[in-house]
Amino acid sequence: MFYETTALKKIARLKKKIRVVQGGTSASKTISILQLLIALCQIDKIPTLTSVVSESLPHLKKGAIRDFKNIMKAHGYWKEELWHDTDKIYTFETGSQIEFFGAEQSEKLRGGRRDRGFMNECNTLSLEAFDEFEVRTKEFVFCDFNPTNEFWLFSEVIGQRNDVELIILTYKDNEACPPEIVKSIEQRRNREGWFKVYGLGLLGEVEGRVYTGWNEIESIPHEARLERYGLDFGYHPDPCAIVAVYYYNGGYILDETAYQLEMSNREIGNTFKNLPRALVIADSAEPKSIDEIKMYGINIVPTVKGADSVRHGIRAVQDQKISVTKRSASLLKEYRNYLWAVDKDGHVLPGVPESGADHLLDAVRYAVTSLVPVIRRREMFIPSSAPKTRSNVGV
Repeated sequence: MFYETTALKKIARLKKKIRVVQGGTSASKTISILQLLIALCQIDKIPTLTSVVSESLPHLKKGAIRDFKNIMKAHGYWKEELWHDTDKIYTFETGSQIEFFGAEQSEKLRGGRRDRGFMNECNTLSLEAFDEFEVRTKEFVFCDFNPTNEFWLFSEVIGQRNDVELIILTYKDNEACPPEIVKSIEQRRNREGWFKVYGLGLLGEVEGRVYTGWNEIESIPHEARLERYGLDFGYHPDPCAIVAVYYYNGGYILDETAYQLEMSNREIGNTFKNLPRALVIADSAEPKSIDEIKMYGINIVPTVKGADSVRHGIRAVQDQKISVTKRSASLLKEYRNYLWAVDKDGHVLPGVPESGADHLLDAVRYAVTSLVPVIRRREMFIPSSAPKTRSNVGV
C-alpha cells in the first residue's frame, strides 16, 4: 500500500508554476508526485492532459511507469482497458489522461500543449528539453532529481524566475521507507560526499565513482561491429544481466540486452538464439549453467578470473572510450551509482568496488576483459609518433 507520507504532504503544498523537488535516495519523490497527479486526474471536472517525461522510454518503463501502475493497482484504481500500451497513455473515468514519453521523442516535447507536466530526474535532461516542455504546459511542471551535481536548473531557472519554488526531501520524509533501507542509508554516514547527496538530499559531488566520462548515444550506428556479450548470472533477488559490446570508431558501445529476475538457463539460451551471434563471456562461478546454455548452440565461455581480476577488469574498462545507448536504463543507473568501497573512517579503498547493484557492470567487465588481447593488437598499428590517448588506443 502507498501511504500519505510527509513527502506527499510537502509536495501537495507547492503552488508555483515550476515545482522543484530535490532530494536523496528513497525520499519518495517520484512516487509522491505521481500520487498527487493521479489524485488530480480523478477529481478533474474538465478533462486534462498530464505529461511525464524522462531521459528515455526504457528509463520510464523501469521507473515512473512501473511506479504509476503499482500505485494504481495498490489502490484498486487500475483498469487494463483504460491503458493504451502503445502510446503509454492512461485515460481516467473523468476523461483526464496521463501520458509517458522519453525525451528522445522530441516531436512530443515540441508538440501539443498540456495542462500539467512532470520532468522525472530532470538532471538527465537538457535545458532545451525543459524550455520546450515548460512553455507548452499550462498549470505547473514538477522537476525532481538527486542533487549529484549542479546543472542548468540551478544556473538558468532557480533564482532567475519568480515562479519557482523548491523543497528538499530525504528518506526521513518517507514513513513508508522499509527499515532495512533506512539502515543501509544510515550506514553510509561516514561517506560524507555520498551521504550529503543521497542521505541529506543536498547539492554535492558523489566522490569515489568507479567509472566516469561515459557518453550516452541514441542508438547503435549501422557501422558498429558486435564483438561480445557479457553475461552475469542471477535469479532472485539478483537479476540476470546481459550486455552487448560493439566496436565503433575507436571506442566501445554498450547496449543493455537483458536485466531480469528469475530468468532460467533455458530462457537465457533462447534469448541468445534470438540475438545476432557473438561470443558470450559469462561469470565463471556457474560452470553448470554455462554447460546448459551451450546445449542451445550458444558460443559461451567462462570469464578468466585470478588474483585481482576485479581490479584489473575495472581498469581494462576504464581505459576505454565508452558509449552507452539511452535505452540501457538499468546499466546507466548502475554506472552513475557504482562507487569504490570505503573503510570505517570513510577513506576510499582503491581497487575495491562496493558490491550490490553492479550486475550489468560485471557483465561489461567480463566482456571487455576478454577483448584486451584484441585491444593490444590494435595498439600495435598506431604510429609510434601518435600520442596514445583514449581516442586512438583501440578505444
